[in-house]
Amino acid sequence: MSGTQRGAPDRTEPLLFELGAPGRCGVDLPEPTGAATRLGAAERTAKVGLPDLDEATVVRHYTRLSRLNHGIDTAFYPLGSCTMKHNPRLHEKLARLPGFADVHPLQPADTVQGALAVIDEMARWLRILTGLPAVAMWPAAGAHGELCGLMAIRAAHEASGEARTRILVPDSAHGTNPATAAFCGFQVHKVQENPDGRVDTASLKAALGPDVAAIMLTNPNTCGVFESDIRAMADATHAAGAYFYCDGANFNAMIGKVRPGDLGVDAMHINLHKTFSTPHGGGGPGAGPTVLSAALAPFAPLPWVLPGDGGELRLQEQAVGPAAASFGRLRAFHGQMGTFVRALAYCLSYGRDSIRKVAEDAVLNANYLRAALADTLSPAYPGPCMHECLFDDSFLDGTGVSTLDFAKALIEAGFHPPTVYFPLVVSGALLVEPTETESRATLDDFIETVRALVARARGPEADGFADAPANAPRQRTDETRAARNPVLRWTPPGTCGSTS
Repeated sequence: MSGTQRGAPDRTEPLLFELGAPGRCGVDLPEPTGAATRLGAAERTAKVGLPDLDEATVVRHYTRLSRLNHGIDTAFYPLGSCTMKHNPRLHEKLARLPGFADVHPLQPADTVQGALAVIDEMARWLRILTGLPAVAMWPAAGAHGELCGLMAIRAAHEASGEARTRILVPDSAHGTNPATAAFCGFQVHKVQENPDGRVDTASLKAALGPDVAAIMLTNPNTCGVFESDIRAMADATHAAGAYFYCDGANFNAMIGKVRPGDLGVDAMHINLHKTFSTPHGGGGPGAGPTVLSAALAPFAPLPWVLPGDGGELRLQEQAVGPAAASFGRLRAFHGQMGTFVRALAYCLSYGRDSIRKVAEDAVLNANYLRAALADTLSPAYPGPCMHECLFDDSFLDGTGVSTLDFAKALIEAGFHPPTVYFPLVVSGALLVEPTETESRATLDDFIETVRALVARARGPEADGFADAPANAPRQRTDETRAARNPVLRWTPPGTCGSTS
């Protein structure tokens, strides 16, 4: 491996409760005397249960914790289907400007004209880039955007007096697609894949019927390929009276190159926090605006940003007038202002003519990795990929090493592993997305590391993979057990329920 510093974690860190000691404090104040309390029966009778700590201990604790994290600011983060790319610090600075960082959703519209202008201008960019005439800016993230699109589709069918109950979802779609369809009250019908990782068009057409409300397609799909028959699928869907929902989480692969509206898409969410420069991961912040075709635009959720009589911008809050067919509010307020600002700054930084370089470089980087590792890993499908390359686990046959073992060994080498075991249609999948922001030197470093690990897996040191990662703060955590039985309260050692 090269000498690139990748910031591998080097120690664990105790809890603040374990660092505290009775009487340790950063501020020494005398007990108040002679002051009457106004708390009455609500006055505390026991200690609050927090540790006694001085300021230096607290600061050092959180600084050490920050050094244990693996993030895009410390090393390559090739998490397939998640688009973990560098976020320019200029955009962070703009998002913190007064009037954006401190805006309140209950402010009168005449006091937030700048914020509304940013939202309106970002919506205009999305309409241009997607070729669709309307956009709902308020969904909080991708799955929320999916819900927005399906609620608009359901409202459109209800307005026409049709009771359609089924949604067609291929195996290559994102996992949230069938979940969202079920949450919205639809039955999910699975559509088969071809051997090349694309939707079987004949199977899709055979599944269409008068009870189908929509298809949900991810394009490029999670096999890393572009759906070459997408226009034929859209035409067949529309001929059956259904709508075409496209998952836009992978829009980074086609931004500025392909307009989804030209492919027949009726609804598509766009992850601003993946495509348009916002830190991604950790549960937020995010935004998943949903673009809508002319047929679905009247049903878009409230509020709408509209021009006022005097040229100002206003919020259409009620389902009256032009918004009479809206399915209502999707959330209490108006989205994530910081995400809107970063996204618009991203678009303005590139400009309309240059933003296509994002897709071109993302696809180039993914194909560079695929070509360089084709003789080491095992590509799941033949031919070029889009913005992410997919490998199966056949390169590990006979080694006793699993995909999970290999991913944990990458952590030990200082890299975040790619997405593993997804999509489900590929055995032991490794889904690698380098994004456009990584240099060739970084990709070469990753390639060299992967080659070395594969050689080790096929040699006498293969048994060591079961113990990887040895140099991380935590080794083989039982993630399933941790998710199902989280320990949310610390108790001192030796007491009932102790977690030590």
